[in-house]
Amino acid sequence: MRVPHDSYVLVADGAKMLFFRNEGDAEAPNLQVVAAEQQADAYDRDIKTDTAGQKPGIPGGPGGASIGETDFHQQAEDRFAAEAAERINSAALAGEFQNLIVVASPKTLGELRKHYGKHVQDKITAEIAKDLTGHPVDRIEAALMNYEA
Repeated sequence: MRVPHDSYVLVADGAKMLFFRNEGDAEAPNLQVVAAEQQADAYDRDIKTDTAGQKPGIPGGPGGASIGETDFHQQAEDRFAAEAAERINSAALAGEFQNLIVVASPKTLGELRKHYGKHVQDKITAEIAKDLTGHPVDRIEAALMNYEA
C-alpha cells in the first residue's frame, strides 16, 4: 500500500495507541511518532470487586434470574478506543492531516468506527484489522507496504 507523505497513521489496540506521521514518501514511509499513550491492561478479575448477583423474584411468581457479569476489561478497552477516536476527530478538525490510515485489532477497529466524525471518515484511506502495537516502527512500515486491500 502507498502511504502518502504527511499521512497520519494510527496504530491501536484496547490499551495502547500510537500516532505517527509519514515524513517519508509514498514508496518509502518514514513513520515518526506524533503521540503515544498506554493504559494499564488489567485482567477483568483484577478490576472486579464483586461477583454477579441475582435479580429478586416476583412475590408469588417465578424465581429470580441471574444477572450477567459485566466485562470491565472490555469496557476499559472500549473507553480507550473512544478516546483515540476523539483525538483523531480533534486532529482532523484542526486540519493536522489529509489522509489517515488506521491499523487496529479487529475489536478496537470496530469500536473506533463508532466514534469517528464525518470529517474523519472522509480522510480514512485504509483500515487494517491487525494488532501491530507491540511491533517496532520498521515492522509497522513493512506491514503497511506489504498490505493489499
